Amino acid sequence: MRYELIIFDNDGVLVDSEPLSNRHLAAYLTELGHPTSYEESVRDYMGSAMHRIHELVLERTGRRLPEDFDDVFHARVFAAFEQELRPVPGATGVLKELAADQVLYCVASSGSHERIRVGHRTTGLDQWFTRERIFSSEDVGRGKPAPDLFLYAAERMGVAPERCAVVEDSPLGVQAAVAAGMDVYGFTAMTPAEKLAGANQLFSTMGELPDLLI
Repeated sequence: MRYELIIFDNDGVLVDSEPLSNRHLAAYLTELGHPTSYEESVRDYMGSAMHRIHELVLERTGRRLPEDFDDVFHARVFAAFEQELRPVPGATGVLKELAADQVLYCVASSGSHERIRVGHRTTGLDQWFTRERIFSSEDVGRGKPAPDLFLYAAERMGVAPERCAVVEDSPLGVQAAVAAGMDVYGFTAMTPAEKLAGANQLFSTMGELPDLLI
């Protein structure tokens, strides 16, 4: 394999959480007086760290979200995860193949460590990710589209950026990977291909990914 490290985004790439998360985000923002449709939530916030949601709402409305916004939102989303969350079809097979080939991999997500752990535990993906393989925007000063998170993950895993491949499904994530000097593979299951145009290659099912990485 031409890469020494495969860095996965989490939401929408490993766990099928984006529909659940954006449904609840749109509903909560609307409840707080910021009318938001599901489609608008996906367009504006998919792949974002929580701080970006606060910043965009403040920029657009001049009003701050409540101090407990993150806690309330996460409580609602985690409750939905426990009932409905599933792994992305084919994700487990990709991880099995990488492990069998002894290729390093990790996850670098805009979500919090708690969100990542809840999602992995619920879907059974926790068996593939030790604590040392999990990186969150909480670990760095800036979330995607800044490259900081991907560069941090590569540094901690001991691999040069140019030897890394990133698997992403959001425009913000693709921008971050490109800025980090890494090849990026855009997963188009939920995101129109034209929005991931900066990726080196695009794919629509996880079963396609191993052959692309060779």
